[in-house]
Amino acid sequence: MKHLIIKKNKIFLVTIIFIFSLNFIFSQSDSQKDLNSWTTIGIEYKLNTKWEFSLEEQLRLKEDISVIDEYFTQFNTEYLLFKGFTIGAGVRFIKENDNRGKIQGYEDHFRFHFQSSFKHKINKLALKYRLRYQNKNELGKDDVTNQHIRFKTYVGYNFKNWKLDPKFSAELYHKIGDEISNKFDKYRFTLGTEYKFKKLGKLNIFFRVEKELNELFPETTNIIGLKYIYTIKN
Repeated sequence: MKHLIIKKNKIFLVTIIFIFSLNFIFSQSDSQKDLNSWTTIGIEYKLNTKWEFSLEEQLRLKEDISVIDEYFTQFNTEYLLFKGFTIGAGVRFIKENDNRGKIQGYEDHFRFHFQSSFKHKINKLALKYRLRYQNKNELGKDDVTNQHIRFKTYVGYNFKNWKLDPKFSAELYHKIGDEISNKFDKYRFTLGTEYKFKKLGKLNIFFRVEKELNELFPETTNIIGLKYIYTIKN
């Protein structure tokens, strides 16, 4: 029985890595590629069993991690309606580096979102599904609002006596707009792991592949990420 469980664990891990690697290999055939890095530090406050709040600061680099893409402050809140099901909202204040075109420089953007999520377990598998509405626009300009519906699925596996359990997620973006722009325009695959420090928070490391959809020359972005969150419990 023990050998059978170990075999199933290996099969699961190999399958996830194979799917992720296959997408990564195909993405390299695109003519437009970039390597980004996302670094996040934040604090999480659990008021009680229902309410949770978080504040994050993030820096993103682009063009093969040589240029600042953007940096932002984000505030989130979540409320547990019943076991496994939460609703939430968040706001983000962004400084975005526009280094293309005639007018360049840092632009101020504001983004907000509403979401719902559900999580459950099947044996050692941890599953989560998230549906999010997102709205973003540039401050001080009467421009067209950038709206998206995002659907994300997570899967994690709990290996016995192993603290770096693998986590895999896939996310699909659908842009809301007129007849031309109303379409699926991006997807993401992410493979990562998380390490929890006793009384010192948690550290998340991941690798992500992001690819545009329904474009003549779709851009593929490979992202390496590091995220540290300190948790306060009431």
